[in-house]
Amino acid sequence: MESRAIQLYSFGFASLKTYLLGFAFAVGNIVLPQLCHLIPGGGHIFLPIYFFTLVAAFKYGHRVGLLTAVLSPVVNNLLFGMPVAAMLPVILVKSVLLAVFAAYAAANFKRMSLLILLAVVLAYQVVGSLAEWAIVDSLDAALADFRMGIPGMLLQIFGGYAVIKYLLRN
Repeated sequence: MESRAIQLYSFGFASLKTYLLGFAFAVGNIVLPQLCHLIPGGGHIFLPIYFFTLVAAFKYGHRVGLLTAVLSPVVNNLLFGMPVAAMLPVILVKSVLLAVFAAYAAANFKRMSLLILLAVVLAYQVVGSLAEWAIVDSLDAALADFRMGIPGMLLQIFGGYAVIKYLLRN
C-alpha cells in the first residue's frame, strides 16, 4: 500500500482559519448526509456524518476536526431532525473519537496510507461502539454500524484517502 508523507496543519483556536475550515467541513457533513438520506437506510449504510470529520482532523488537526465533529451532528439535528436527539450523544461521542484518532494518527505517523485510515476507522468504531453500548444499554444497537455500515466505513477509508490526496495537491 502506498504511504505518502503529508503536509499537516494545526491552527490554534485563535486562528480564523480554524473556524473557516471547521465550518466548511461541517457544511460537507451536512450536505452529504442529506444526499445519502435520499437512499432508504442511506444514513445507516454510508455513515455520511463522519466523512468530513475524518478528512478535517487528518489534514488540519484536532481543533478543526473537533469543530467539525461537534458542529455537524448538532446543526444537522437542528435543521433536519437527523440524527434524532436521542442519538446525538452517541453520534457526538463517535464523531469526537474519530477526530481525535484521525488527528493523532496524522500527527504521529506524518503520512497517509489506506492502512492508517483503516486503523483510524476501526479504532473509532470499536471504541465508539463500546461507548454506544454503555449509553443505550443495547449491544445490538451498538453493533449496528458493523452490521449495516461497512459500506460507510469503506467510503471513509477510500473516499477519505482520495479527498486528502486531492487536498495535498492543492
